[in-house]
This record gives sequence, structure tokens and C-alpha cells, in this order.
Amino acid sequence: MTVRTQQREGPAWERVGAVLREQTSGAQPVCAYVYDLGALAEQVEAVRVALPERCELYYAVKANSHPAVLSTLAAYVEGFEVASLGEIGKALAAGASQLVFSGPAKTDTEIAGALQAGRCLLNVESLHELRRVGLIGAELGVRVPVALRVNRRASGLPGQLCMAGAATQFGVDEALLAEALELVRALPAVALRGFHLHAASNNLDADAHASFVTDSVAWCTRQAARHRIDLDVIDVGGGIGVAYTGGDGFDLPRFAEELGTAIQRLPPGVRLIFELGRFLVAGAGWYAAEVIDLKCTHGRYFAVLRGGTHHFRLPAAWGYSHPFAVLPVEGWRYPFVRPQVQAVCVDVVGELCTPRDVLARQVWVERLRVGDIVVFPLAGAYGWEISHHDFLSHPHPVQLVLNTQ
Repeated sequence: MTVRTQQREGPAWERVGAVLREQTSGAQPVCAYVYDLGALAEQVEAVRVALPERCELYYAVKANSHPAVLSTLAAYVEGFEVASLGEIGKALAAGASQLVFSGPAKTDTEIAGALQAGRCLLNVESLHELRRVGLIGAELGVRVPVALRVNRRASGLPGQLCMAGAATQFGVDEALLAEALELVRALPAVALRGFHLHAASNNLDADAHASFVTDSVAWCTRQAARHRIDLDVIDVGGGIGVAYTGGDGFDLPRFAEELGTAIQRLPPGVRLIFELGRFLVAGAGWYAAEVIDLKCTHGRYFAVLRGGTHHFRLPAAWGYSHPFAVLPVEGWRYPFVRPQVQAVCVDVVGELCTPRDVLARQVWVERLRVGDIVVFPLAGAYGWEISHHDFLSHPHPVQLVLNTQ
């Protein structure tokens, strides 16, 4: 099946195109991330409205930690989910009111820093970490609120990456649950608030996600009754996905409707926490890079960008072709004929010295010229954040913020 470039239409495209055209007047080829805070606010508000009462929305900082993104989200969410001291600092600087601290390799320094920051629930990932939390809490003279992250035998949630229901480094094996709870009772500086059950990443099935949440609530409620736990928190993590390559995306209204069963089973006073990242911010970001060269080798066309996977690694990491649109640029600075291709399929590649530096493969373009700008939508999450920025030491992309709220 032939993949075609995205259509260039809509107010968001007009805003992004306008700010990128301003960049073409500089001495260097265009290479930029663009974040639209208005689009971001619209998306998070839509999620807030859709979620039933008794649901709390936290933002997973790992998806995008740009200060403008964080400060915008701070006004809409109950708190931020963080995974390092660096993210804690960014979250607090942005005005986060509450924190949830996750991650399978928390150091003593990070645990102490999180406790000193205050307003922080720790998602504890192992028995050894639980013992260290108890010791550090006692040394600081505080009682540490924790949620025990459990890797259940069957998560029941599909996704791009699985964290539970399989052998991974995440959480306490469900078979060790009784031992973990016995240890909690022996640690006076630890206050168990509930469970954390994040299971998968980038799930697009709304019905499956609602079923996962409903089952998680039922499981946590059973464990609380069986082990006499004063349940306060059920944290189902994130994992709601984005349809990068087209097709049906995650049906938010359907998900919200199906959540009714989970809410009905939620014990009085128990908080249901969602830690969303990608679903909130992906659509509010674009990655853009100028075409530096066009060439044909062994019968295949390549558009070579001033940029690549060291800026936007997600397509290479997940092995898919990311959609893009072409922003035509009419100015031409050289005294010779401008290279171009018409009505062909191209591979869009970057400037790195590796054949793996590919953002899209065999995409049909009506016309593409050296000097045009290739714009990748849905780049607001896990784009810059997960990329190997300094490989070959090329200049970093410009970070542009559109304040359209």
C-alpha cells in the first residue's frame, strides 16, 4: 500500500507553517520543534471533561518536560508523575501541586529528595526498594506514603510495550504480594496507600483499557479486603495511545462511558489515578527539518534532512514510518538548478552517519525540493525526550512555543 504525505490544512497547520517560515530567513537550515500550548490545553481539557468524578489526572513528565508544556499542564492536572530528581525539580518549578514518583531503580538520594520535596507518593517497585524506603523515612523522621507496584500475572491490556503480565523489570511479582505486605507491616516509617498497576504503553483499544481499569479496581479491592488494607489509592498508570500511522485512534468518549463500571466498584473515598503522558501532549508538538539533499541510489529516492533520529527517535525505536507534510519554501539561495522530485516515493532520512537514521520509508510525495521543510505532526511526546541528542554533536533543534491559549 502506498503511503502519502499528510494534507496541509487546518488552523494548527497554518500556525505551525507561519512560525516555521519565519525560521527560513536565518543563516542555518531550519530544524525545530514547535509546541502549540493552545492545542495542548484543548486536549487536556477534553480528557478532564471525559473522565468521571473520582478520577485524578496526573501528567507523566517523561513524555515531554519542556517548561512551557509543564507550566501549561500544571493548571489542569492534579499532579505530575516523575521518575528522577531532575523531573521532580522541573515539576516543582512548573507549579506541580502533587507528585507520584515511579521507576525501577530509585537511588537513596532520589528517594530522600522526593520525600524532602513533600506532596509525593512513591510507587515502590521491589522488596529491596521497600526496605530502603522504610530506612530512609525513619532517618528523616517521616512516614512515607507508598503505592505498591504489582506486576500481575495477566495484565489484560494490549499495547506497543508491555510492562506487566510478562517478565519485566517493573513492579513486584504478584506471587510475592503477601510477602511484600508482610514487610510493609514491619516498617513503621512506611504507610501503604494502595497499589500501582501500570501495564502497557500506547494502547489504542478503548474497550480493552476500560476493562483493564475495571479489573484493576476489582483486584485492588479484593486484595485490600483479604489483607486488611486501608485502601486510599488505585493508580492504573497511563498507556493510552496515539495512532501515529493512521486508522482508528483511541476513542476517549467510549472509554469514559465504559469507565462507569469501574467507578461503581470503587470503594468510598478511594482515589483512581491516571498517569497520562503521550495522549495529552503528542498532538501539540511538531518536529520540522529542512531538506538538505535529494538523491537516488540503487533506484530508491532519499530526502536527506538537517535533523534526524538524534532529535526525533520514536520512529526508529518503534520501527514505523512517521507521517509528515511538506511545507514548500520558495526561496532558493544557490546559483544553480534546484534539485527536486515529483510523483515518487521517498525515504526521509537524517544527517547521521548510519543507515538506521530513517524517519519515514517509501512515502509518496507530489513534489519535494531541496530547501522545503518536512514537518512531522504528533511529535509532542517521546520525541526530543528520548533521543540521543549529542551523537555526532550536531546543533540541537530550535524549540519554538506558540502561546495560542
